[in-house]
Amino acid sequence: MNEKIYQIIEQKKQILDRMLSGGYFDTAARASLAIADCILAGNKVILAGNGGSAADAQHFAGEFIGRFLMERRALPAVSLCTDPSVMTCIGNDYGFDAVFERQLSGIGKNGDLFIAISTSGNSANLCRAAELAKRMGMQTVGLLGKDGGRLAGMCDYALVVPAEETPRIQEMHTFTVHLLCGEAEAEAVRRESEGEGKL
Repeated sequence: MNEKIYQIIEQKKQILDRMLSGGYFDTAARASLAIADCILAGNKVILAGNGGSAADAQHFAGEFIGRFLMERRALPAVSLCTDPSVMTCIGNDYGFDAVFERQLSGIGKNGDLFIAISTSGNSANLCRAAELAKRMGMQTVGLLGKDGGRLAGMCDYALVVPAEETPRIQEMHTFTVHLLCGEAEAEAVRRESEGEGKL
């Protein structure tokens, strides 16, 4: 095997071990329940990120609106990263730091849940959106990396991948998207079938 590939695999194993011992997956389980609570109460999940993290936000929304592992109705989720006309309008008129905050102020409401995805945890546009989400009465989840940055202290559920390398953090974020989608989907369907909410 190529030595560089082997080193990357070993690196990922070490990161997973740190995630396991550091309580990352316990926090992910609690975040999944919060997501299920949100959608069963008739609210929605709103996501945002920059670059590769924008792709993860779109990925999550696609799994919820489409389906993940179960056949069920579409679950309410929207990514704030998908409309270039809206993004460039806000960026041009208010600055790039406002591109998520401005959208959130228009479509978010009390009871929704906001997921910020950032490898550094310091993206100004996500920090502003998270601050607004809290003021609007939303729960907040952060998919973060490194030391969690500013967002770690702003989120109800801070999922901080203990790594420094952006590619490794992004790989774990994609893994986490699948964990959250799978657990929240299963919990929501189970509770709806038991009469605890309406999907």
